[in-house]
Amino acid sequence: MLSIYFLTFSFYSIYLQYKSQIITPWTEDCRKSTYPPSGPTYQGPVPWYTINLDLPPYKRWHELMADKAPALRIIVNSVKDLVNAFVPSGKVIQIVDEKLPGLLGNLPSPYEEELKGIAAVTEIPLGEIISFNIFYELFTLCTSIITEDKEGHLLHGRNMDFGVFLGWNINNNSWVITEELKPLTVNLDFQRNNKTVFKATGFAGYVGMLTGFKPGLFSLTLNERFTMNGGYMGVLEWIWGKRDAMWIGFLTRSVLENSTSYEEAKNILTKTKILAPAYFILGGNQSGEGCVITRDRKVSLDVYELSPKQGRWYVIQTNYDRWRNPLFLDDRRTPTKMCLNRTTQEKISLPAIYDVLSTKPVLNKLTVYTTLMDVTKGQFESYLRNCPDPCIGW
Repeated sequence: MLSIYFLTFSFYSIYLQYKSQIITPWTEDCRKSTYPPSGPTYQGPVPWYTINLDLPPYKRWHELMADKAPALRIIVNSVKDLVNAFVPSGKVIQIVDEKLPGLLGNLPSPYEEELKGIAAVTEIPLGEIISFNIFYELFTLCTSIITEDKEGHLLHGRNMDFGVFLGWNINNNSWVITEELKPLTVNLDFQRNNKTVFKATGFAGYVGMLTGFKPGLFSLTLNERFTMNGGYMGVLEWIWGKRDAMWIGFLTRSVLENSTSYEEAKNILTKTKILAPAYFILGGNQSGEGCVITRDRKVSLDVYELSPKQGRWYVIQTNYDRWRNPLFLDDRRTPTKMCLNRTTQEKISLPAIYDVLSTKPVLNKLTVYTTLMDVTKGQFESYLRNCPDPCIGW
């Protein structure tokens, strides 16, 4: 019921915003020459941290979280304020603090111990740390792109959009949670024996992975998929004791850490039961190795692959099944395709992908960061973003 209220309020707010400004947000021409990042749409670089997988899970995140604890407390308090605005008694937060860890039971190793370590170093109740991790199963809006150039070279880019329905600041036309996530955005170099296992961009306090690559092998991004049989059902089933599915953020991290090829990663992402519906956007290191895997919680519905010989030199994914029209207020698919087609396969590059991801409404008020990945060259870049007005609410 709360989601319905958030949805109605958000749609109405955006309608009023654009009615007053008489702006059609979908008509911005494709951006050019936005790379290297600068200007009003660029907020700054994303800092790097090393996560030492040789450490006990409880200690792996201590250095990072010692730096980011104040920022994490701010966003956790914002979520608490939002919940308390709808349930003023404070009982929801009380249940989260006192009951949630017990209701969820043992989370998969090593993630439970990592979450306990984060709770200890930040002095935030474990239930609230777990809730912070659950949010990413439910509130992520994104745009992901994989392209192949004329030489068979693969490139992968994404905008991470997060925070829809989680508080709109009418004073500066921004989503509260989106802005509070930017100080928590970090690049992570996961190492074992002082060697990189994989790299990722994530949010401090969240131990799953939404954006990452295994140098030389494959790249992976995760987009949320909205269905009636959504992530909340998976969480409820987990609480009720049915625990044969994986948390999607834990699954993507496991794939990045343990899979040794594009085909192995694709097989796992296609077949593993998951708590929430999702789109997995997976790129490899050879011609044709790129796909969008459309997942229900229990089965794969579609695997849509690159096919350069048939003229399909890119695949894109926002948050709507490719065989259905996107929501009319949230059509990021059409401008993404338009700008890629204008770029052409002959001229595609990471700077060109950054241009596409900088074009409104692909870039929008929910965009936290943009990531560019070249698996073959080992190139991994992430940048914090702004979307100055006029800019669509998402």
